[in-house]
Amino acid sequence: MRIGIVGLGLIGGSLAKALKAYTDHEVLVANRTAATAQAAVAAGDADGLLTDEALSGASVIFVCLYPGATVEYVRAKAKLFAKGAVVVDCSGVKTPVCDALFPVARGNGFVFVGGHPMAGKEQSGYRASEETLFRGASMILVPDIDSGLEKLTRLCTEIGFARVVVTTASQHDRTIAYTSQLAHIVSSAYVKSDTAQNESGFSAGSFRDLTRVAYLNEEMWTELFLDNRGPLCAELRTLLTHLQEYLQALETGDTSRLRALLKDGRERKTAIENAHRTRV
Repeated sequence: MRIGIVGLGLIGGSLAKALKAYTDHEVLVANRTAATAQAAVAAGDADGLLTDEALSGASVIFVCLYPGATVEYVRAKAKLFAKGAVVVDCSGVKTPVCDALFPVARGNGFVFVGGHPMAGKEQSGYRASEETLFRGASMILVPDIDSGLEKLTRLCTEIGFARVVVTTASQHDRTIAYTSQLAHIVSSAYVKSDTAQNESGFSAGSFRDLTRVAYLNEEMWTELFLDNRGPLCAELRTLLTHLQEYLQALETGDTSRLRALLKDGRERKTAIENAHRTRV
C-alpha cells in the first residue's frame, strides 16, 4: 500500500519513521521545505517524494499541517486523490477541519477522517521525530462515514498505537480543551512568576512536571486555541472559579474549607485513575 505524508514536523516525521520501521508499506513524503523531505528520503525514513502524480496512487494520506493549512491543502488537491483514498489530518482541533473537509471528500469521491495522535514531546520539527513516538498512545479518529476505519485502525496498531478512539468532532474539541489545551495555558502562565528564577534546588519534580509543556510552539498553539476558543474559555472559567475557592480559603485562614478542597481534589483524582484502570 502506498502511504503519503504531508508535513514532516514532529508528528509527520514520526509517522514516516514508524511506517518504515514497522510496516512494509511504501512511504512517500512532502514538506513545505523540500530539503526536509529530501533529507527524510536520504536517511531511509521514506521511499520517495509525494508528487502530485504519486498522490493519485496513494491509498492513505496523512496531512500533518496546522488546521488552516490542512484545509487549504486538501481543497487544493481534492481532485488528485484516488477514488476511495483515505485522507487523515493530524491537527489538534477537529470541528473547523471536519466541517470544512467532509463535504469536499463527499464531492470528490475520497474519504476524509479527522485524526489526532495523542502523542508528543517538548521539542518540535523533523529532527525531534522518532519511530517510537506513538508506542502505547491513543489515536483519535473522527469519521464522516464508516469507510476506511478498519484500514486506519489496523495501520495505527501496526505503528504502535495502543488504542483507537472513535468520536465526534465536537466531543473531541470539548475534551481536548481540558486534557491538553488548558494544561498548556496553565503551564505557560505558571512560569511567569518572578519566583521561577529561583527554583533551582527547590523542586522535587513538581515544578518540572507543571512547566514541561511551557516549551510550546506559539504559532501552532495560538491557532489551536483560537480555533477551539469556546470550549477552552469554558474550561478556563471553571479553573478560575476553583482557584478563587482556594485563594479565599487561604486569605481567610479557613482550615476546614482548605482541607475539604484538597480532599475533594484528591478523591476526584483517585476516581479518575480508578475509572481509567477499569476501562483498560
